[in-house]
Amino acid sequence: MRTRPLKVALLGCGVVGSEVARIMTTHADDLAQRIGAPLELAGVAVRRPSKVRDGIDPSLVTTDATALVKRGDIDVVVEVIGGIEPARSLITTAFAHGASVVSANKALLAQDGAALHAAAQEADKDLYYEAAVAGAIPLIRPLRESLAGDKVNRVLGIVNGTTNFILDKMDSTGAGYQEALDEATALGYAEADPTADVEGFDAAAKAAILAGIAFHTRVRLDDVYREGMTEVTSADFASAKNMGCTIKLLAICERAQDGGSVTARVHPAMIPLSHPLASVRGAYNAVFVESDAAGQLMFYGPGAGGSPTASAVLGDLVAVCRNRLNGTTGPGESAYAALTVSPMGDVVTRYHISLDVADKPGVLAQVATVFAEHGVSIDTVRQHGRQDGDGEASLVVVTHRASDASLTGTVEALRKLDTVRGVASIMRVEGE
Repeated sequence: MRTRPLKVALLGCGVVGSEVARIMTTHADDLAQRIGAPLELAGVAVRRPSKVRDGIDPSLVTTDATALVKRGDIDVVVEVIGGIEPARSLITTAFAHGASVVSANKALLAQDGAALHAAAQEADKDLYYEAAVAGAIPLIRPLRESLAGDKVNRVLGIVNGTTNFILDKMDSTGAGYQEALDEATALGYAEADPTADVEGFDAAAKAAILAGIAFHTRVRLDDVYREGMTEVTSADFASAKNMGCTIKLLAICERAQDGGSVTARVHPAMIPLSHPLASVRGAYNAVFVESDAAGQLMFYGPGAGGSPTASAVLGDLVAVCRNRLNGTTGPGESAYAALTVSPMGDVVTRYHISLDVADKPGVLAQVATVFAEHGVSIDTVRQHGRQDGDGEASLVVVTHRASDASLTGTVEALRKLDTVRGVASIMRVEGE
C-alpha cells in the first residue's frame, strides 16, 4: 500500500460535509485498505469559520475556497455546498488545477452537467455524483456501469423524501396537505421554505440527471416537465382508494416506443397499491428501472440526511481515489444517442378527472360527447349527487391512455359546458 496520502479538499461542512469528514476520520484505516493509500483531509472551505466543528482541526478551515482548490497538491475535491455559484466555478477550477471531483450538487448537474463533464474530460479527471440523486441508494453507478450493456426503457421513482412523507401522512391519517407539511417541518424532514421539494424542483433536477444517464442523451432541467403536489387533497386520496390506488410524487423518465425520443417529468400520480412504489412509506426513496435484458429492478433506501448522503459521497471518493492511484478515470458523460426530448403534450398516460356538474339528466351524455370529440376514450365513470341537495353532483372519469395534449383540449371544452360547474382535480394514473 502506498504510504503517501491522497489529499482531499472538502467544500462545505454542513450536515453532509461534517459527516463526510467524520467518516474519513473514524474509518481511516479501512478506507486506506480499500483504496490502497491513506486519505488526508487537506482543507475545509466554509462560510462561517468561527463555528465549532467537532473532529476537524481548526487549522484546516478556510473561507477561501478558490485558493484551496487551486493549491495543486489536492487529489480530490468533494463539493457539498450546493447551488450554482460558486460551486460551478470551484469545480471547473479544481479540474484545471489537477483534482478530480465528487459532488452531491443535483441542481448544478441538472443545469450544467454537459459543461462539467467536458471540463473533466479536458483535464482527464473524474466527475462522480452518486449522492446527487437518491442519497444512500446506489443508483447512478448501476445505471452508468452495471446496466451499460442493456437498454433502459423507463425510470420511475420517488426521489424526494419530504414529499413522500407528506403524501404518506395524508394517505395513512387523512390529514390535509398543510397539516402533513407542518408535521414534516417539525420532524426536520421539510425545510423552513419547502418550495424546492413540494413544487417538484428537487425531483425535476434528479429526473434530468437520471434521464441523461439512462438514455445516453443530454437532458437539462428545463427539459423536465414539473408539477408540484401542493394541490393534492384528501378528496384525491379518497378517489385513489376507490380505484385501489395511492398517490405519490413521481419522477418519470421514458423512452418512446419507437425509440426516437425520450420524456422526463415530475408530477403527482395515482399508482396501484399492487405496484412496489405504493408501499414506500415515510421519507424513503425508491426507483423502479425497466430495461430490455434485466427486466424490472427496484432500488430502495433513505434518500436524504447527513449519514445516508455521506455514504454515497464516500463511495464515490473511494472509486475516484482508486482511479487516481491507477492513473485512470471512470465513465464520463455518455450522450452519443442524442435523442429528442419530447414535450409533455406528447406524453401518453391514463387520467383521473373529477368534475363538479349539475345534478340533472343528460349531463353524463354531454361530458362523454366532449371526450369522444377529442379522441379520448373513457374507461370508467362514477357519478353521485351531493348530500347537501345543492343541485350539483360529482362526476369522476377515468380514461384509457391518452396524450396530455388531447386531455388538455378535452378539459378546456368541458369548462365551456353550462352543466360543468368546475374541474375539481386532474391526476395522471401511472404504474400499470
